[in-house]
Amino acid sequence: MSSGGGGGDATKNATTPSPAFATADLCDVFVKSPTRLQTAGSGSGTLNDYGGATSFCGRIETVRCFESNPLVRRTLSEPGHGRVLVVDGGGSRRVAILGDQLATLAYENNWAGVVVNGCIRDSKVIGGISVGVKALGTHPVKSIKDFEGEKGGRVSFAGLEFVPGDWLYADEDGIVISEKELVVGESKL
Repeated sequence: MSSGGGGGDATKNATTPSPAFATADLCDVFVKSPTRLQTAGSGSGTLNDYGGATSFCGRIETVRCFESNPLVRRTLSEPGHGRVLVVDGGGSRRVAILGDQLATLAYENNWAGVVVNGCIRDSKVIGGISVGVKALGTHPVKSIKDFEGEKGGRVSFAGLEFVPGDWLYADEDGIVISEKELVVGESKL
């Protein structure tokens, strides 16, 4: 059961625009060499979609933590400016790193999405919040609060390297990472 925080103003509504891109189209235009862009498909089941926005993009910010999320909360409490928070939770499936309260913080503070190398909880509520959320799975147990974690470093999981300041594009088909913002035609994505 949810401990509050979700719903309210953070729920999906028809006026929330979706980014105008598809990762498949980005690959068609930009993937000429494996070193130009990093890609990971969702078909492997590595990262699943849970948020109310399944397509999202923005500059990457990172947090590394293991089964303890105080730095995730603090980071999502800051203005996101359309960024994507990538959380390396060490792939733990023993606790949830993100729940409905943190997803609501992400939405309220203008984060485009959160990608978690670990689990989330309150998935039904998070599915109604207009923010992108990808994670390995779900777990009902909340994280501990003992370990602070690290912010701003390179993290790697799901066959991808996430570098703060790089661009992440995600949808139902997978994730594309680029050192530069991708532009198709005259549209910045």
